[in-house]
Amino acid sequence: MISRSALREKVFVLLFESEFNSMDEMPEQARLYLTESMKPVDKESADYIEKRFNAVKAKQEEADKLIAQKSSGWSIGRIGKIELSILRLAVYEIIFDDDIPDGVAINEAVNLAKKYGQDGAGAFINGILANFAKENEEAGKDTQTVQDKRDRME
Repeated sequence: MISRSALREKVFVLLFESEFNSMDEMPEQARLYLTESMKPVDKESADYIEKRFNAVKAKQEEADKLIAQKSSGWSIGRIGKIELSILRLAVYEIIFDDDIPDGVAINEAVNLAKKYGQDGAGAFINGILANFAKENEEAGKDTQTVQDKRDRME
Protein backbone atom coordinates (compact mmCIF):
# COMPACT_ATOMS: atom_id res chain seq x y z
CA MET A 1 0.00 0.00 0.00
CA ILE A 2 1.25 3.48 -0.78
CA SER A 3 1.66 6.30 1.77
CA ARG A 4 -1.33 8.23 3.06
CA SER A 5 -0.04 11.38 1.38
CA ALA A 6 0.16 9.58 -1.96
CA LEU A 7 -3.34 8.12 -1.46
CA ARG A 8 -4.67 11.60 -0.67
CA GLU A 9 -2.98 13.03 -3.76
CA LYS A 10 -4.59 10.41 -5.98
CA VAL A 11 -8.02 11.12 -4.46
CA PHE A 12 -7.43 14.82 -5.17
CA VAL A 13 -6.58 14.03 -8.81
CA LEU A 14 -9.82 12.09 -9.22
CA LEU A 15 -11.79 14.91 -7.59
CA PHE A 16 -10.19 17.36 -10.00
CA GLU A 17 -10.92 15.06 -12.98
CA SER A 18 -14.55 14.84 -11.88
CA GLU A 19 -14.84 18.57 -12.58
CA PHE A 20 -14.47 17.74 -16.28
CA ASN A 21 -16.17 14.33 -16.52
CA SER A 22 -19.66 13.15 -15.68
CA MET A 23 -20.08 10.87 -12.70
CA ASP A 24 -21.09 8.15 -15.19
CA GLU A 25 -17.64 8.42 -16.76
CA MET A 26 -15.70 8.54 -13.48
CA PRO A 27 -15.56 4.80 -12.71
CA GLU A 28 -13.80 4.19 -16.03
CA GLN A 29 -11.61 7.30 -15.59
CA ALA A 30 -10.64 6.12 -12.10
CA ARG A 31 -9.82 2.63 -13.36
CA LEU A 32 -7.61 4.00 -16.11
CA TYR A 33 -5.88 6.43 -13.76
CA LEU A 34 -5.26 3.87 -11.03
CA THR A 35 -4.27 0.88 -13.16
CA GLU A 36 -2.86 2.17 -16.43
CA SER A 37 -1.12 5.41 -15.48
CA MET A 38 2.65 5.75 -15.29
CA LYS A 39 2.44 4.87 -11.59
CA PRO A 40 -0.32 2.29 -11.14
CA VAL A 41 -1.35 1.37 -7.60
CA ASP A 42 -2.01 -1.95 -5.92
CA LYS A 43 -5.56 -3.27 -5.52
CA GLU A 44 -5.81 -2.33 -1.82
CA SER A 45 -4.74 1.26 -2.54
CA ALA A 46 -7.06 1.51 -5.55
CA ASP A 47 -10.00 0.32 -3.45
CA TYR A 48 -9.20 2.89 -0.73
CA ILE A 49 -8.85 5.72 -3.28
CA GLU A 50 -12.14 4.89 -5.00
CA LYS A 51 -13.97 4.56 -1.67
CA ARG A 52 -12.58 7.89 -0.43
CA PHE A 53 -13.36 9.61 -3.75
CA ASN A 54 -16.97 8.41 -3.59
CA ALA A 55 -17.29 9.47 0.05
CA VAL A 56 -16.05 12.99 -0.71
CA LYS A 57 -18.33 13.28 -3.75
CA ALA A 58 -21.30 12.17 -1.62
CA LYS A 59 -20.63 15.07 0.77
CA GLN A 60 -19.63 17.59 -1.92
CA GLU A 61 -22.78 19.72 -1.78
CA GLU A 62 -22.54 20.01 2.00
CA ALA A 63 -18.80 20.71 1.80
CA ASP A 64 -19.36 23.42 -0.81
CA LYS A 65 -21.85 25.18 1.47
CA LEU A 66 -19.36 25.05 4.34
CA ILE A 67 -16.53 26.31 2.13
CA ALA A 68 -18.70 29.21 0.93
CA GLN A 69 -19.45 30.13 4.57
CA LYS A 70 -15.79 30.08 5.60
CA SER A 71 -14.30 31.76 2.53
CA SER A 72 -15.43 35.31 3.06
CA GLY A 73 -15.66 37.16 -0.22
CA TRP A 74 -15.15 34.03 -2.34
CA SER A 75 -18.08 32.22 -3.93
CA ILE A 76 -17.60 28.61 -4.95
CA GLY A 77 -17.64 29.70 -8.60
CA ARG A 78 -14.70 32.06 -8.04
CA ILE A 79 -12.44 29.44 -6.50
CA GLY A 80 -10.16 27.68 -9.00
CA LYS A 81 -10.99 24.04 -9.72
CA ILE A 82 -7.67 22.82 -8.31
CA GLU A 83 -8.09 24.75 -5.07
CA LEU A 84 -11.75 23.76 -4.82
CA SER A 85 -10.90 20.07 -5.24
CA ILE A 86 -8.27 20.37 -2.51
CA LEU A 87 -10.69 22.20 -0.22
CA ARG A 88 -13.42 19.61 -0.74
CA LEU A 89 -11.07 16.80 0.22
CA ALA A 90 -9.72 18.65 3.25
CA VAL A 91 -13.18 19.71 4.46
CA TYR A 92 -14.32 16.11 4.16
CA GLU A 93 -11.35 15.03 6.29
CA ILE A 94 -11.87 17.79 8.87
CA ILE A 95 -15.65 17.51 9.20
CA PHE A 96 -16.54 13.93 8.33
CA ASP A 97 -13.47 11.82 9.13
CA ASP A 98 -12.62 11.64 12.82
CA ASP A 99 -9.57 9.46 12.09
CA ILE A 100 -7.67 12.33 10.51
CA PRO A 101 -6.55 15.16 12.79
CA ASP A 102 -7.38 18.65 11.57
CA GLY A 103 -3.71 19.61 11.46
CA VAL A 104 -2.95 16.68 9.17
CA ALA A 105 -5.78 17.55 6.80
CA ILE A 106 -4.68 21.19 6.66
CA ASN A 107 -0.99 20.44 6.23
CA GLU A 108 -1.64 17.94 3.46
CA ALA A 109 -4.04 20.31 1.70
CA VAL A 110 -1.50 23.13 1.82
CA ASN A 111 1.15 20.80 0.38
CA LEU A 112 -1.19 19.83 -2.47
CA ALA A 113 -1.96 23.50 -3.11
CA LYS A 114 1.73 24.36 -3.26
CA LYS A 115 2.34 21.49 -5.68
CA TYR A 116 -0.67 21.95 -7.97
CA GLY A 117 -2.20 25.36 -7.30
CA GLN A 118 -1.41 28.87 -8.40
CA ASP A 119 0.97 31.16 -6.55
CA GLY A 120 -0.47 31.87 -3.13
CA ALA A 121 -2.79 28.86 -3.23
CA GLY A 122 -1.20 27.36 -0.12
CA ALA A 123 -1.90 30.48 1.93
CA PHE A 124 -5.44 30.72 0.53
CA ILE A 125 -6.18 27.08 1.41
CA ASN A 126 -4.57 27.45 4.83
CA GLY A 127 -6.64 30.54 5.60
CA ILE A 128 -9.96 28.90 4.78
CA LEU A 129 -9.16 25.61 6.52
CA ALA A 130 -7.89 27.40 9.63
CA ASN A 131 -11.45 28.65 10.10
CA PHE A 132 -12.69 25.05 10.18
CA ALA A 133 -10.00 23.96 12.62
CA LYS A 134 -10.69 26.93 14.90
CA GLU A 135 -14.39 26.11 14.93
CA ASN A 136 -13.66 22.44 15.71
CA GLU A 137 -11.25 23.41 18.48
CA GLU A 138 -13.85 25.72 20.01
CA ALA A 139 -16.39 22.89 19.78
CA GLY A 140 -13.95 20.58 21.59
CA LYS A 141 -12.91 18.35 18.69
CA ASP A 142 -9.43 16.98 19.31
CA THR A 143 -6.73 18.37 17.03
CA GLN A 144 -3.13 17.33 16.62
CA THR A 145 0.01 19.09 15.50
CA VAL A 146 1.97 18.39 12.34
CA GLN A 147 4.55 16.50 14.41
CA ASP A 148 1.79 14.26 15.79
CA LYS A 149 0.78 13.64 12.17
CA ARG A 150 4.28 12.61 11.19
CA ASP A 151 4.52 10.27 14.19
CA ARG A 152 1.16 8.73 13.31
CA MET A 153 2.08 8.16 9.65
CA GLU A 154 5.34 6.33 10.42
